[in-house]
Amino acid sequence: MGNVTIPVGQAVQQSAEAEAESLKALFDGHRLLAINLVSSPGSGKTTLIEALIGALSGRKRIAVIEGDIETDIDAARIRKHGVQVRQITTRSSCHIPPFMLREALAHIDLSVVDLLFVENVGNLVCPAEIPLGEDVRVVALSVTEGDEKPLKYPLIFRTSSLLAVTKIDLLPYVRFDVGNVETAARAINPGIGIFRLSAQTGEGISAFADRLAALHDRKASL
Repeated sequence: MGNVTIPVGQAVQQSAEAEAESLKALFDGHRLLAINLVSSPGSGKTTLIEALIGALSGRKRIAVIEGDIETDIDAARIRKHGVQVRQITTRSSCHIPPFMLREALAHIDLSVVDLLFVENVGNLVCPAEIPLGEDVRVVALSVTEGDEKPLKYPLIFRTSSLLAVTKIDLLPYVRFDVGNVETAARAINPGIGIFRLSAQTGEGISAFADRLAALHDRKASL
């Protein structure tokens, strides 16, 4: 009987998907809502999480996993809000591998968590291909990045259930057509929910927080 050869890339993907299924079972067992937040660098992911911690204060118990190639700067910011937080430093990896997420979760008391935010490494390519067992994938796109991103990086918009258009308060100062982005995103993913947000002015934050809280309520009631 001859040997069966599995390409390395395919084997890595299969291993990641198996680990993601295991993570999903872990999240389901605790009835928490896991949110995988993906975007380019500088879109305001950490600032958005900080705003949501404030908006959900007293309603939902939050923990945060921060992913970065280097430094724990973002984790230090989140820690000031008094929630559980753990930094993953991926070094050469352009995304959070599932096994690293599992190792980080060993330091979080999931029994007292309703919403788990996982801030992935900033880019629109690698995180789109690697599931983390999340319930919700949110792609953030700031108005300072350019409105062609859904056309250039369709996979990450296709695999996300929510689109957060951030820094909307800067719209008067940049060339960015929100309507074009919404049309392009819905052409790729007709079911995607879209929110226009500003962590600076608070625009849209309450509605976005309410959506996440409702998703957790629904999961917790099952």
